Order: sequence, then C-alpha cells, then structure tokens
Amino acid sequence: MGSTTKKSLLDTMTQKMVESQVWRSIFRHGYPDTPLNQSLVMMGNVFLHLHPVKVSRQAMKITYTWCMGGISFFLFLLLTLTGVFLMFFYIPETHVAYQNINQLDSAVSFGNLVRNMHRWAAHLMVVSVTLHMIRVFYHGAYKPPREFNWVVGVLLFFVTLFLSCL
Repeated sequence: MGSTTKKSLLDTMTQKMVESQVWRSIFRHGYPDTPLNQSLVMMGNVFLHLHPVKVSRQAMKITYTWCMGGISFFLFLLLTLTGVFLMFFYIPETHVAYQNINQLDSAVSFGNLVRNMHRWAAHLMVVSVTLHMIRVFYHGAYKPPREFNWVVGVLLFFVTLFLSCL
C-alpha cells in the first residue's frame, strides 16, 4: 500500500512540474512522437537553431534587430581569442605587471594591437549586450513562451557587467 501511495505522489508531483509555466517555457513541446512534434522540438530549441521556423518579413529587416546578439557573440569570441593570447604574456602580480605590459607593447609582435583589441572589444560588448537587452525588452520578447530565454539573457547580461568591472 505504501508503494502505491509513493508512486501516485510521484506521479502527481511530476504532472504538476510538467504542467508548470517554468517547465513549458524551457520545454515548449511535448515528447516528439510525431514528425510534426519532432520538427517543432528541433526548430524551437535555442541550442539547435538560432531563429524560429516562421519569421515575419518585418523581423528579417536589419533595422529590427541590428544583429546585436550576433555582434555580442562575435565580440565574446574576439575577447576569448585575445584573452588567451594575452594570458601567455601577462602575470597579474603587482611587482611584474607593469614590466609585462611594457614588454607586451615593445617586444611582442602586434602586442599593443592585441591588447587594444581586447580592451575595445570588452567596452563594445558591454554596449552591444545592453542595447540587445533593451531591444528585446522593447519588443516584448520576454513574454511567454520565451521567458526562459529572457532569464538566461538577463543572467548573461549581469555576468557581462560583473566581468567588465573586474
């Protein structure tokens, strides 16, 4: 008798969780048992595709999004590459940091260029992520069923701001 009670309690909790707004914002479609559901799951997943299946003609215009998400991602890649390069030449200790920067600027080929690219990419990334979040909020893209994307975007926005203050 105790086993059936536990099973029904587990079924009830699972059903409540699956029917919740949070669950539906993360998993927008049910189990992909039909070809239509399979394509909906594939096209609706942010990790599998960048854009939804159907996009209005107005949303395809460059003036609608200004490619702020793509620009932010490109700047992130640029920051990663230049950061890895700079990591080989810079030691973050007070007694050698100034010497490392002088050596990077004078002895390393294109060291000053890479350092400035890293600096300006960081500034531009903060600006582009901020503009992207403003545009997403202005167009109401935080509303259901995309509130999970909004929460992930807000978290990434705060991580960007936090890392820019370091």
